Amino acid sequence: MRDQPLAHPNPTGNCEPMEQPSQLAEQTHAPSSSSHGMFRRVFTRHVFYISLLVCLPIAFGAGLNSSLTLLSDPDIWWHLADARLLTTTGHFIHVEPYSFSVAGQPWINPEWLAEMPYWFGYKALGLRGIYLVTWLAICANVLLVYWRAFRASRSADAAFWASGVAFVLMAVNVGPRTIAFGYIALSVEMLILEAADRGRRELVWLLPPLFCVWVNLHGTWLIGMALFVLYIVTGYVRVHMGALAQDALPAPQRKHLLAVLGASLAALFLNPYGWGLVWSPIDILLNQKANIANVSEWKPLNVSTIEGASLVLVLVLMVVANLKRGRTWKLFDLAIVVFACFAAVDHVRFLYLAGVLIAPTLAFDIARSFSPEPNDETIPAVNALIAVAALAFVAIMFPSEAKLQARLETEFPLKSIRAIQPNWRTFNWDYLGGMMAFESRPSFIDSRVDTFEHHGVFQVYLSAMNVVDAYEILDHYRIDHALLREGLPLAYVLERTPGWTVLMHEKGAEGDFVLLARATDKALLRTRPTVGRGEPVARLDSGI
Repeated sequence: MRDQPLAHPNPTGNCEPMEQPSQLAEQTHAPSSSSHGMFRRVFTRHVFYISLLVCLPIAFGAGLNSSLTLLSDPDIWWHLADARLLTTTGHFIHVEPYSFSVAGQPWINPEWLAEMPYWFGYKALGLRGIYLVTWLAICANVLLVYWRAFRASRSADAAFWASGVAFVLMAVNVGPRTIAFGYIALSVEMLILEAADRGRRELVWLLPPLFCVWVNLHGTWLIGMALFVLYIVTGYVRVHMGALAQDALPAPQRKHLLAVLGASLAALFLNPYGWGLVWSPIDILLNQKANIANVSEWKPLNVSTIEGASLVLVLVLMVVANLKRGRTWKLFDLAIVVFACFAAVDHVRFLYLAGVLIAPTLAFDIARSFSPEPNDETIPAVNALIAVAALAFVAIMFPSEAKLQARLETEFPLKSIRAIQPNWRTFNWDYLGGMMAFESRPSFIDSRVDTFEHHGVFQVYLSAMNVVDAYEILDHYRIDHALLREGLPLAYVLERTPGWTVLMHEKGAEGDFVLLARATDKALLRTRPTVGRGEPVARLDSGI
C-alpha cells in the first residue's frame, strides 16, 4: 500500500498531511512560473509587430524622417494661430481674423478641436511638441488599422503586412494635419460596425457620441456618415448571387440602426457653429470648384508614384487571392472597397482613406489565400528586445528643438515676415499666409482657401500670380508690399517694374524669397511695363 504523508498539527491545532519535497519545490518555483507566464502574455507577436509599425512614420514618413519637412506644411501655422485665439480669448472664431482682403467677413473654424492637440503640444514642447503629436496621430491610425486587420484575419502576420501597405497609402498626409484625427474617428466607427457584425449590436450606440466629437474634428465626418447610411441600406438587401451572399437584417435590427442614425444626425449639431459647421464639408463639394481644381491633393491619382503603385498592388493582391481561393462577400464589405478605390483614384488625398478602409479586407485575403495555416509560435524575449530597440530608435531619431528650428528657418522667410508692419497691405504667396497669421502679420491670402473663394479673392489671387491684370488687382486692393518666392511670374515682373524696390532677399530650402515695397511716386507707377499671361502657378499641398 502507498505510504500516506505524515500528519502535523497546523497553527489551529488540526492535523494535516505534511508536504512532500516535490510539493515544496512546486511552491518554491510557482512565482517564477507565474512571472514567466506573464512575460509570455505581455510580449506576444503583437508587441513585435506594433514595435515595427510605430517606427515606420519616423523611418519613412516624409514629414518625420531625417528630411523633417513636416514644418513646411503651410496649414499647421494658421491652425496654431486659430487655437491660440481660442485659448487666449475664450471665444470661437466667427469673423475672419488674419487677412485684410476679406477682413470682417464671417468665417467658422471647422477643425477647431483637431487643432488643440497641436497647440498644446507646441505650448508644452515647442516645435518638438508638433513633431510628437504628428507622430502619435499617425501611429494611432496605423495601429487602429492593424487591430482591425487582425480582428478580420485572426493573423498577426497578415495584419502586419496589410498595415504596412496601408501606411504607404497614408503617406500622402504624413504631416501635422488635422485630417489625421478625422481618420482616427473613421477607424473607430469601422471598429464599432465590425463589432456589430460579430454580434455586439449594442455598441452602435457609441456612434452618436463619436459623431458629436467627429464633426468638431474634421469634415471627414461626412464620409463616416455616408458609410453608416450605406451599412444600413445594404442591410435591407438579401442577395445570394455568385460571390455575393448575405441575408437581410431582421426588421427590429434595422429599426435599431435607424434610431442610431437619427441620434447621430442630431449629434452633429452639438457644436459651437450649429448648421454652419455641418454644412462646411458639403460646401467644399458644391461651392469650392477653384479650390478642388488648383490644390494638388485634389488631383487624380498618378499610378506612377509609390502611393499609386501601392494601390494597384493592393488590388492585384486581392484579385489573385480571390482567384486562388474564392470567398463570399457581404454587400457592405464590397461596397467600401469599391468606394475607397474610386475616391483614391479620383482624388489623391483619399489614398489615406483607402488605406484605412481596405487594409482589413486585404489582411483577410492574405491570411486566407497565402497563409492558411496560422502560426502562433513566437519568442517573447525577441519580442521584448524589438520593443526596446524600437523605443531606442524613436528616442535617437526624435529631433532636437534646435534642429527643428533650423529646418523651419529654411522653409519660411521668417526675417521678412517679421519685418512686415501692421499697417502694410502685403500681397503674399499663399504658402506663406499661415506663417504670417502665426506671426500676427496681416496677409492677403493663406491656404485655407474656403473663405477666399467665397469672396472671389482666390480667383483674383490666381490671376495676379499668373500676371493677368496684375497691376489692376494690386491697385484695387491698395497693395503696398509683396512677399513672394523668386521665380514666380509676379515676383519676376515686380522686381523689374519701376516703382517697386526690393527690401529684403532671404534664402530658402527650395528657392529664395523676396520682400518688395511699392513707391508712392505716381510718375514711376505710370512707367509700368506691359505684361501678358504668365505660366500657371504651382500651388503646394493643402491639408484642408
